[in-house]
Amino acid sequence: MVLIHAGVADRRMWSHFAADLATDHRVIRHDVRGVGESLPPSGSWSHHTDLLDLLDELLLERTHIVAASMGAGIAVEVALARPGAVASLVLVGPGGALFSETPAELRPIWKAEIDALDRGDIDAAVEVNLRAWVDGRGRAPDAVDPDVRAFVGRMQREAFEIPEWDAELYPENELSPPAAGRIAELTCPVLVLVGDADQPSIRATAERVAAEASRARLVVWPDAAHMLNLERPEAFAGLVREYLGAVGDGRFDGRPTAAPESSGTPVEPAR
Repeated sequence: MVLIHAGVADRRMWSHFAADLATDHRVIRHDVRGVGESLPPSGSWSHHTDLLDLLDELLLERTHIVAASMGAGIAVEVALARPGAVASLVLVGPGGALFSETPAELRPIWKAEIDALDRGDIDAAVEVNLRAWVDGRGRAPDAVDPDVRAFVGRMQREAFEIPEWDAELYPENELSPPAAGRIAELTCPVLVLVGDADQPSIRATAERVAAEASRARLVVWPDAAHMLNLERPEAFAGLVREYLGAVGDGRFDGRPTAAPESSGTPVEPAR
């Protein structure tokens, strides 16, 4: 089982879930290029080939992938680049490479982040992302457990403090043709999970993936935003376990399931 983190986080976002899943699976978490404890590029690179190289290094021929946000785009790229390597996908609040273009409603968010960083105000840049991705649309900050909010804030702050590399010298080589236009090529089972308080472009992407992939199921959680595994860790683990069981015994049919109730808050283990 491979877990790919969101762009506002690093591999620690999966700590609670990975510990739960490790009772039944071999679980691999990695920091994507230039995040957390992964090094910046020193040559040609791409997110999906980074992960495929990691799977090769670990001698893993086939794996399930659970991925969030930007990570969901990477997961789909991997499944398209090497279909036989992916047994199933869980795509949580999918974005990243699954956007065919920059969504209009996200441009002000990214501009506010850049403006804050340009003036050296990391606190403001972190808060922009917490409002957009942790609180979600139409929800106040106190709608989210403060420990979850603080945890994501720490991961985002640390990401901002990592020196950037020269993107012109070491550009990302994205999958070609791009993943956004190739969803129908996915052959593995796909579970798509999204919160109804997530950004409209994320919800639209989730609906599109579920509609275009031939073996997909869409689950929408009410009163939840982008960081679903952190907002509702027990419910999230239960949903993934149910899905993996259905995939394993051939019961997965792509039909929607009811949204579970909110429960629990993850505890961040030592890194």
